[in-house]
Amino acid sequence: MNRLSQETSPYLLQHAHNPVDWYPWGADALAKAKNENKPILVSIGYSACHWCHVMERECFEKEDIAAVMNEYFVCIKVDREERPDVDAVYMDAVQAMGVRGGWPLNVFLLPDAKPFYGVTYLPPQNWVQLLKSINNAYTNHYDELVGSADGFVQNMTQSEAEKYGLIASNNPYTVESLDLMFEQLKKNFDTHKGGMDRAPKFPMPSIYKFLLRYYDLTQNPEALAQIELTLNRIALGGIYDHVGGGWTRYSVDEDWFIPHFEKMLYDNAQLLSVYSEAYSLTKNELYAERLRQTISWLQTEMRSDEGGFYSALDADSEGVEGKFYIWTKSELEETLGEDFDWFSKLYNISENGNWEHGYNHLHLTNYVAQTAKASGIYTEGFQEKYQNAIQKLFTKRTERIRPGLDDKILTSWNGLLLKGLTDTYRALGDESIRTMAIGCGEFIHDKMTVNGSLKHSFKNGKSTITAFLEDYAAVIEGYLGLYQITFNESWINRAQELTDYTITNFYDKSDSYFYFTDSEGESLIARKKELFDNVIPASNSIMAGNLYILGKILDRDDYTSLLDNMLSRMDKILKTDVQWVTNWGALYCLRAAPTAEIVFVGNEADVLRKDLDRFFIPNKVVLGTTTSSELPLIQEKTDRNGKALIYVCYDKTCQLPVENVEEALGQIG
Repeated sequence: MNRLSQETSPYLLQHAHNPVDWYPWGADALAKAKNENKPILVSIGYSACHWCHVMERECFEKEDIAAVMNEYFVCIKVDREERPDVDAVYMDAVQAMGVRGGWPLNVFLLPDAKPFYGVTYLPPQNWVQLLKSINNAYTNHYDELVGSADGFVQNMTQSEAEKYGLIASNNPYTVESLDLMFEQLKKNFDTHKGGMDRAPKFPMPSIYKFLLRYYDLTQNPEALAQIELTLNRIALGGIYDHVGGGWTRYSVDEDWFIPHFEKMLYDNAQLLSVYSEAYSLTKNELYAERLRQTISWLQTEMRSDEGGFYSALDADSEGVEGKFYIWTKSELEETLGEDFDWFSKLYNISENGNWEHGYNHLHLTNYVAQTAKASGIYTEGFQEKYQNAIQKLFTKRTERIRPGLDDKILTSWNGLLLKGLTDTYRALGDESIRTMAIGCGEFIHDKMTVNGSLKHSFKNGKSTITAFLEDYAAVIEGYLGLYQITFNESWINRAQELTDYTITNFYDKSDSYFYFTDSEGESLIARKKELFDNVIPASNSIMAGNLYILGKILDRDDYTSLLDNMLSRMDKILKTDVQWVTNWGALYCLRAAPTAEIVFVGNEADVLRKDLDRFFIPNKVVLGTTTSSELPLIQEKTDRNGKALIYVCYDKTCQLPVENVEEALGQIG
């Protein structure tokens, strides 16, 4: 065993038996490099990463390769999910070198931690050759490496405002600007298969969030068509687990067919929010079904006894990618019995398989009933037959060796899930989902919060690592969601406390954005800011949205001023390359039209709220009380002789209170 055996990260523990003399990231490894004047190899990955496993098997488990690594380098293993700050700094450096980023990420540093070269996956022969070349360069061309490293660090330490030309704009928020953003985004739509016109295909929740809000404002049918096409294909295709629920990370092809089989909490958390909003808008039962199945999967497979949620399920089981999820024809025949014939037509099952090595993966491009009718297999009671067949497969699959579970609990991803659960509850009204959300919120507050600040990771009963902006942003957003489905003001108070801490410890007044790392946290060679939305939205864009919602609920103009300063500096990028800032675009939608402030007062406040929440009204904040409240928007609002009332307000100016949701919807317009 090496030093990684003392760590809690499942990814680091996977490497604990390697012959490589791995160190975790920390002072000991950095000091060793300086004392011995050795270059550092930082190898970054995560537990569910398929190619990380491949490189470990091919390289890090081999005695001869490990001997070369140990002789020439101080070797450090990093879990990118546990240390996103380290990953972000060195990913940025590698991309500046002209290398396409990805994991495993292998970066070579000088003893002072400055990077000079980096690669992703390499097969064994290439890897060993690179190690020897790096050693030769370090021994014989050290000054050149120092020059390169200094150049990369200079690029990394340049402020985001300078790098991207972010200048505050006085332009008003307009629907016309949103039309321009949509037209820019539309150029990259795949209008046949959904998503964007590239492969692999990743679900991009912030794009769908923007399109939903843009459609709400403009009723542009092209936006709705793209949303529905994309969400249908993601719900029916191979990246959705038809048997057990939940989405995998992405499809390796352009058809949403064969996934990269790992299931990540952050994807499923955000897709809960997207499908909840889409269901509220369209009432498409496919979306509701996917929500219920995914909630069930999260509850049974991803929830810890303490109430938090684990990070990921591996792509591999028994060393084979996707083995848990795929079927041979004979396995399906044996499991399904008399249901096999029609089921094989529905899913195009064959002896040769629709994937590799005779395996079949479940995948549809149209609704189950419509596919069955087109195949001539639709009969009375078909839906029940279909569900029974899926249940047979689910039961059979429980006999298989399961993919590895990454059982660390990350605050940021749990914050995203908390928001997803609150959105799902609003759409479906299922009280068990609200209970699940409250449990998740209490876990974050009880286990991940220490003296008013957050920790990033939880494992074996212990919370560790100073939290990052992504943790604060996601948790604040989740707490705001919890308040709006419970009217328990402790969630608002907690959100405000974390917001004020974030402003004090992360905010950079010089360019109006938040650093990714806490001023109380570990200092790296660069202190980065996360501005661009990707598979997970940028922590700054989530934080800007929080400032807006919290500013509305608490009547805090200082919060609103902060967010407007942040959003205005994104104006140029929003209008020229919006696909990388769509969560900012979604916030822009909220600023381009008045936000409804909806207040419920009286004993039946929660009943009325639940009724209203069924409708798609993305540009609103919801407040309420059964008694009284100190919140500014609720003060002086009362019920009517015991009858609960709904107050619809805009910019703190309220219309006459009404007693039912139908009248309130008329006032919202």
